[in-house]
Amino acid sequence: FSGEWAAAHFSFHPPRSELAYALQAAQGGPRAIQAAVQAHIITYLLFTRETESTHLERLCRLGQWEQGQALATALAETLWAAGGGGRAVVCLVTAPVTTVPHEGYRASSFTERIRLFEFSERAAAQEFISDHINCFKGKGSHGVILFLYSLLFSRTLER
Repeated sequence: FSGEWAAAHFSFHPPRSELAYALQAAQGGPRAIQAAVQAHIITYLLFTRETESTHLERLCRLGQWEQGQALATALAETLWAAGGGGRAVVCLVTAPVTTVPHEGYRASSFTERIRLFEFSERAAAQEFISDHINCFKGKGSHGVILFLYSLLFSRTLER
């Protein structure tokens, strides 16, 4: 992955601002994935989340916790759909391990540390993502790459 992919993570505009509902996205390849997640975030905020505010007020009154919940819901829904409504796989980075790459391959020190967590219940997947949301939104987290890997494993390579 290029530097722009490695740096890409899910980051919102400041809480309780006019763009509190919007993800910040740089130029380049990761932007397409962030845009797809953004669509799910807006759908959740406008039509799923229970609140007394009007539709437009809902978007601007988000606090940091609500932003995280919206992102967790969007990621979980997307992974669940990719898994055909029967499974979701979440990829997270674990502690560094020492591995010797196979001949012809080079270690990236990122891919070798990915651990897969598989879920057969949508609610469990969403709760897990919510508990680990900083793994997708923190600087240096490789959050967009982790989500892309999660999509691939949820969908399965055969499909």
